[in-house]
Amino acid sequence: MPIETINGIRLSYTDTGSGEPVVLIMGTGSGGRVWHLHQVPALIAAGYRAITFDNRGIPPSEVCPEGFTVDDMVADVVGLVERLELGPVRVVGTSMGAHVAQELALARPDLVRQAVLMASRGRSDALQIARAEAEKALHDSGVVLPARYAAVVQAMQVLSPATTEHDQRTRDWLDLLEFSTSDSGPGYRAQLALEPMPDRLVAYRGIRVPCHVISFADDLLTPPRSGRELAASIPGAQFEVIENCGHYGYLEEPELVNKSILGFFAAA
Repeated sequence: MPIETINGIRLSYTDTGSGEPVVLIMGTGSGGRVWHLHQVPALIAAGYRAITFDNRGIPPSEVCPEGFTVDDMVADVVGLVERLELGPVRVVGTSMGAHVAQELALARPDLVRQAVLMASRGRSDALQIARAEAEKALHDSGVVLPARYAAVVQAMQVLSPATTEHDQRTRDWLDLLEFSTSDSGPGYRAQLALEPMPDRLVAYRGIRVPCHVISFADDLLTPPRSGRELAASIPGAQFEVIENCGHYGYLEEPELVNKSILGFFAAA
């Protein structure tokens, strides 16, 4: 995995395939390799070049324990796109990664051809604010939850009942989540500090990049109402709800998600 120095920090990335470039931006606590399970193969098969990377805070990229801002993360994407001489690019982001993609589209429309925003929103509501503060308080308390317990709680938060009603699928997911529990180090804490999200709905009226907002029907963390509100704030944005999946919809229903992404790209 190549590592470049971007904006004074180490940033690890992968560059796969050929054709028009697509930059994928992952959410809180996860590395760019997650995209390689389903989205990268679909993009490559469709003739695109896929660039994934580990956000600052996620090793082997710089941990940046002193903290950082969403603007810093936007600058990382800008720096990587410019270093690889990619722009303008298509961008796909999920959750925190979608927040970064939205700000990128607003700040540097010259670098963004299209943007897919999954499990996203334009502001945090009362419950999302409370959850963000609780996550930070739990981390700062020093309490370490047993891995299996943390996996069960995460499964209840991020998976659809359409998944958890199947015992074997549930057991498989619990094993996966237990094995891949998010890093609890200072980089992860720095990413947690980006929440709660401020109200950016008025600002997003200035986005002129074609956007496709995808919400997942059973997403408890960022419900479809948040995605619908976001899409309504971006001029000309498309909005779609994908059924039978939660916050990790791109992993639960990858074929439907990939079809949605590729259909939007093809319509440009």
